[in-house]
Amino acid sequence: MAVAENGVIGKDNQLIWHLRDDMKFFKELTTGHVILTGRKNYESIPEKFRPLPNRVNCIMTRNANYDALGAVIFPDFQSWIAAFQEDERELFIIGGGEIYRQALEQDIVDEMYITHVHAQPDGDTFFPNFDTEKWEKEIIMRQQKDERNEFDFVVVKFVRKS
Repeated sequence: MAVAENGVIGKDNQLIWHLRDDMKFFKELTTGHVILTGRKNYESIPEKFRPLPNRVNCIMTRNANYDALGAVIFPDFQSWIAAFQEDERELFIIGGGEIYRQALEQDIVDEMYITHVHAQPDGDTFFPNFDTEKWEKEIIMRQQKDERNEFDFVVVKFVRKS
């Protein structure tokens, strides 16, 4: 999950930057695991990439009739977590803003990988505020702006303090 200095994570249901090395990190981190996204966020992924390969793609939506080829539909976090309780793969929540807000409010997140993008773009979707004092922080990678990455960024792993 990438967030700008002003909290922006998207605009008009689209990514607002091009960070190839962050996308590469995301792919390596989530491949072989289970991902959950909200319906709008899923639909914002270009069709040629849906479902994301080599991952169990799950979509959370209130629409019981929603169908997405290659994805599993869940009405809430509890049913999603229960479905994979015996599974050894990691569960990743990959957006969007409302899904992140609900997950933090429901206190179901133990770890977060957040890409802090050094930019202040205009946007309409924001990552929710959270108390950073309740989390251990570890810098995973730093990337300078270059031909593959539109902005400088730092990937930070947050682990909930016990």
